[in-house]
Amino acid sequence: MKIAAFIARRFYSMSRSGVSGVVMNTSILSVAVGLAVMIVSVSIVIGFKQQIREKVVGFVSHIQIESLDNNSSYEVNPITFNAALKQQLLDLEGVIQVQATAGKAGIIKTDDHIQGIVLRGITHDFDWSLFERSLISGSLLQIEEENRTDDVMISSITARKLFLKTGDELRVWFVAGENNQPRGRKFTVTGIFETGLTEFDEMYVLADIRHVQRLNGWNEDQVGTLEVRINDITMLNETAESIDELLPVDMVAYTVRQNYPHIFDWLDLQDMNVVVIIVLLLMVAGITMVSTLLIIILERTSMIGILKAMGANNKTIREIFLIHSADILIRGLFFGNLLGVGFCLLQLETAWLKLPAESYYLSEVPVYLSLENVLLINLLTLLIWLLMLLIPTAVISRITPSKAIRFS
Repeated sequence: MKIAAFIARRFYSMSRSGVSGVVMNTSILSVAVGLAVMIVSVSIVIGFKQQIREKVVGFVSHIQIESLDNNSSYEVNPITFNAALKQQLLDLEGVIQVQATAGKAGIIKTDDHIQGIVLRGITHDFDWSLFERSLISGSLLQIEEENRTDDVMISSITARKLFLKTGDELRVWFVAGENNQPRGRKFTVTGIFETGLTEFDEMYVLADIRHVQRLNGWNEDQVGTLEVRINDITMLNETAESIDELLPVDMVAYTVRQNYPHIFDWLDLQDMNVVVIIVLLLMVAGITMVSTLLIIILERTSMIGILKAMGANNKTIREIFLIHSADILIRGLFFGNLLGVGFCLLQLETAWLKLPAESYYLSEVPVYLSLENVLLINLLTLLIWLLMLLIPTAVISRITPSKAIRFS
């Protein structure tokens, strides 16, 4: 192996000029570009899925508990939420928060415009982590434990459609009561948010849950939905099953994936896109490396004949060319990592690549850069390409010393 490595190193330095040099540089470029695109593709898809999932979960939580009698409308049957049930849920492994919400469909009417919305009632212990990042104007809704507030938060989509800004008053009309009479409520806009989740933003207005309870004629312990947050999304189904087991017979638990399958199925499709890209790039760069090695072997046929005449066996000569190819691969991997990781870091720092939020739920290309992912891509790439290089080295066994030296 020491002799093969020595010859391969000398071989590499001698091949840097002429036709071999051009072929080698082309191979290095092909490997570098292929690896860089793979790193960027995986980082973007993982970042994309992570951010979208965080936004959806931030809006509706991991698990929703509702009345078993609910249908697909926004007029839901109430469930009873008391301290005992809350403690039972919090005692389950993995559960970190339980919050109550309630919805009521209504219509915002201004002097010139109307807009259908769902008033989403929330409590004082609501998780504001998503809206803290999404607030673009005003302040977060302050809900006191004792006193009801008339402040609301609306989305930037609703604000643009109705020409509203923070501090403006708006009137929302609801159908309520036994006779389904229209009832109006006046609110004040305290904040404007933009999560990027268009189907949520254009629908929901955040308000004190006591408004919804009063409109529906519910008691203080009656709510529309219980939202449960967990600390490990990989245990989503298991936790939902555990919750179902302790709930009363008139309640049922749904996971966020069950309630919004179109979003998560769409995210799952991104994995297939990455697999296709990686396979194509591996094939293109691999074929380039195979072609490069074949050209080098044909160019060095006389050298192979001389080595065989001096007693070198096929295994040793194969090792020479494999080490030579590994040198090319390692250089390509170095520049590919530099290019791919550099691109990801640049996007993380500057966010210069933008996206249409109405189509992708995000305003900029997301990137999740992980050392483990980068190392795994490098190792798999190196292994697959080295295995592919065993194909052209089989030509070496067919070269005879007499013919190689005679026609050199």
